[in-house]
Amino acid sequence: MAIPDFQSLMLPLLTFSADQKEHLKREAVEVLATQFKLSDEEKSKLLPSGKQAVFENRIGWANSFLKQAGLLEYPRRGYIKVTHRGLEVLKQQPKFINNKFLEQFPEFVQFRNNSKEGIDQPILSNDVAEKTPEELLESGYRTLRVSLANDLLQQIKACTPYFFEKLVVELLVKMGYGGSIEDAGRVIGKSGDEGIDGIINEDKLGLDVIYLQAKKWEGSVSRPEIQKFAGALLGQKAKKGVFITTSSFTREARDFAAKVDSKIVLIDGDMLVQLMMDHGLGVSTSAIYEIKRIDSDYFTED
Repeated sequence: MAIPDFQSLMLPLLTFSADQKEHLKREAVEVLATQFKLSDEEKSKLLPSGKQAVFENRIGWANSFLKQAGLLEYPRRGYIKVTHRGLEVLKQQPKFINNKFLEQFPEFVQFRNNSKEGIDQPILSNDVAEKTPEELLESGYRTLRVSLANDLLQQIKACTPYFFEKLVVELLVKMGYGGSIEDAGRVIGKSGDEGIDGIINEDKLGLDVIYLQAKKWEGSVSRPEIQKFAGALLGQKAKKGVFITTSSFTREARDFAAKVDSKIVLIDGDMLVQLMMDHGLGVSTSAIYEIKRIDSDYFTED
């Protein structure tokens, strides 16, 4: 039979996980390939990039979308597990699970809206008839980026506070501040740090320094936390600071940061993962596609 599309794999994948055990993603690929009676040729068929099998890729997307809807979780690297919500869905004995079905869950709606950004998302809506190939590539890229951002933020939240502080320094170095890790930034993050988690040179010559505060936070960071950071900067006679969190900032926190004498930049979890993806920190390139066009100048005869 033909290789099933990723939406057709959602219910079988969730059913596979119904025993509430942790399963390797690779195990799901093998079990479902047998369930759908795929031939060796179909199982080994590769994407145009040649980097991954088509069926494995579609299982991956089914995994990702079920996770965005809160039906599956990733308990540790390379593993999947059904959630309480996923079990409740299976109790309803649905005949199918697809993108439309997942729209009942607010987390998935938020994911879909973040992916769209003003463009109808073909991988979410199935409406591809009126899309040009370039539009499909663009919207597919947006979906890949949003999905990666969500997974990356969850990975960061699972790290230790000290690792997070190091991550922040490494990110600013990759953004061009100070040169190398050895001579540009140092992590403090110990007792007696007086509200400062790290220091990094603003430039390679060290003409000025930027003080860092890195907080793994569940709720929104409020104004008092920014006031403490501003006070710490004042104690260091510092003019510039960056406060980075895995969560978000309240409006009052942002208003206060904008009014103090010191320049304080606030980076929330969403902006953090965007910067990490843009500067290649904690992510790797899976595939590169180039779009070629006719070079009209080449064919112009004198």
